[in-house]
Amino acid sequence: MSEQQQTKSRRTRLREQTSAEIKTIALKLMAEGGPDAISLRAIAREMGMTAGAIYSYFPTRDDLITILISDVYTSLVDTAEGARDAVDPSDPGGRILAWAQAVREWALANPEGFRLIYGDPVAGYQPPDDGPAKAAGLRACTGLTALVAAAWPAAKRHGHSEGTYAWTDFDPVLTAHVREQFPGLPPEALALTLRVWGRMHGLMALEIYGHLRPLIHSPATVYRDELNDLIASLGLRPLA
Repeated sequence: MSEQQQTKSRRTRLREQTSAEIKTIALKLMAEGGPDAISLRAIAREMGMTAGAIYSYFPTRDDLITILISDVYTSLVDTAEGARDAVDPSDPGGRILAWAQAVREWALANPEGFRLIYGDPVAGYQPPDDGPAKAAGLRACTGLTALVAAAWPAAKRHGHSEGTYAWTDFDPVLTAHVREQFPGLPPEALALTLRVWGRMHGLMALEIYGHLRPLIHSPATVYRDELNDLIASLGLRPLA
């Protein structure tokens, strides 16, 4: 490798390290002061940088938040998919349980990231119509819908019938994405996906925001019981 290439490589590594530090401090500021505490000037002060220098990494606060959301979603879905894929596809209930428990464990380890994507919105932030954050969010939606699609035959036998919803009941972008990824899946399955998501996240959000742990010594136990009940409601046998 030439000296010029080595210099470029060092610069690339330094830039990547600085970008990572900026994102870490942004989440730290949010944890301490809420979403509105994220600002490029505050991050620059924390890092001992000039405002002009930090703008060379992220031109605007919204650019930083978009990348943060994309990174957080990607980390979350990588974790959930890894746990799901460790369970045999012939066990849809087990895969739902694995996904949900992995998401809870990830959220406990990354509470600031959980709050960024599922908590209070950042005031004034306008997400782009397209880009990495949108793609990462759709990937999460696709993974959860795939779990419900695998469980749908059993769910229908267990009383989740069709004819209750129409595709026009949902966001058009979401509808187009789901119908492209899962042709033949009825709108009722998408509604069920939202309900499954709500049950997965309800107790988890209470725990992350500090409301659950003072009330019960083992939030993990009540969370698993909720998931087993959810799996049973889909006509699947909960794992022991």
